[in-house]
Amino acid sequence: MAKAVVVRSQTRADAAERNQRLIERVFAELNAGDPGGVRYAAFRLADGVSFVHVALFDGEGNPLSSSQAFAAFTDGAAGRQAGPPVVSEATLIGSYRFAEE
Repeated sequence: MAKAVVVRSQTRADAAERNQRLIERVFAELNAGDPGGVRYAAFRLADGVSFVHVALFDGEGNPLSSSQAFAAFTDGAAGRQAGPPVVSEATLIGSYRFAEE
């Protein structure tokens, strides 16, 4: 069974655009390298400063830990955030056409 993690964070208003660009770079790197073992989605909420990340990991490892773009995103995160992120492990109950394009 996949391990699920949900992270919710809020950035300072002046840092929201940079935060989004850094997240977009993570997806660009994942799409280019396809590390496998992870399904990942990120959402910017309607308030413009809140972000929700949902990651599903197949197996024990975390492929994001070897991502340079993810490292760049997390390295400066504390300086962009309005408060600490809320990280929760979760259990996937089901999904329907989630993230199909």
